[in-house]
Amino acid sequence: MGGDLGPAEVVEAAKLALAEYPGLSPLILVGDEAQLRPLLAQAGLTGHPAVTLCHASEVITMDDNPLHAIRRKKDSSMMRAIDLVKNGEATAAVSCGNTGSLVAAGILKLRTLDGLDRAALAPVLPCSDGYFVLIDAGANPEARPEHLVHNAIIGSHYARLELGCAEPRVGLLTIGTEEGKGNSLTAETHEALKRVGSLVNYVGPIEGFQLFFDHVDVVVCDGFVGNICLKSWESLAKFFAGILRDELHANPLRWVGAALARGAFDALRRRTNPERYGGAPLLGLKGNLVKTHGSSTRQSWKNAIRVANVAIQSDLNRRIEVDVARANELIHQPVAG
Repeated sequence: MGGDLGPAEVVEAAKLALAEYPGLSPLILVGDEAQLRPLLAQAGLTGHPAVTLCHASEVITMDDNPLHAIRRKKDSSMMRAIDLVKNGEATAAVSCGNTGSLVAAGILKLRTLDGLDRAALAPVLPCSDGYFVLIDAGANPEARPEHLVHNAIIGSHYARLELGCAEPRVGLLTIGTEEGKGNSLTAETHEALKRVGSLVNYVGPIEGFQLFFDHVDVVVCDGFVGNICLKSWESLAKFFAGILRDELHANPLRWVGAALARGAFDALRRRTNPERYGGAPLLGLKGNLVKTHGSSTRQSWKNAIRVANVAIQSDLNRRIEVDVARANELIHQPVAG
């Protein structure tokens, strides 16, 4: 209910997802029934055996204080959706609402996996020869070295699942690749990552200009840095798309050139389109949550539902818990000498 484009876009996404991903049942739409029932009728989903409704009378807005919202709007669509996961009535929830509220409610209601005390957002971004996982993209602006080691483990498992990487290359985002560069957090995390050995295929620190050139499959950082990276990339993509559009329409000769190069432009748009993966999972919880952008279209929503479905079908959380437990032992072992 909290998306910029309204619930109609979500209902249309549900229709697309049901057609493309067999086995989604039930697909529960959480929100104001008075608004949703006419939209279901328009989409031809009234009476669909895989679609059910869960009424929620309130909406958490982007302007709401996250902690106040989860305390005062218990009948909001976001809270009801997370409750469904908590109670076992659903195995994943997808939301485009207030990120702070989603993270706080997810941790409060679902709790973190054993051995973890933080969750992390893990969007997939494009690079020169494929895609990479950025973790954390904003769930926790402040972090300790062990949290970033956990992010490396979580991100590695997600990259295997979503990107098909057998041994994901993990890089720590900092301001230089030389030993000693960066702040105390990156320096201590660098040493900790070296100590966990084969649990993480750590290839070392990476700098910002390396992000989009296929140096690593997982980029590890705290949520403050990661959120700036994510939003800067989204803004930059829109900036260059606007410049390119303006320049190609500057005169008739360029129009002809643009028409001839249309295939290349379409390919570029597909590669850099954030809707390709749709949502960023909030990983590290005893339940599956996927966060989509507030302005998500039906295609973005459909792909976010796919991400949730992939998480449901895998044994991701159990594998994360096993590796995190071992990492915690290695991190806290006394250093010889």
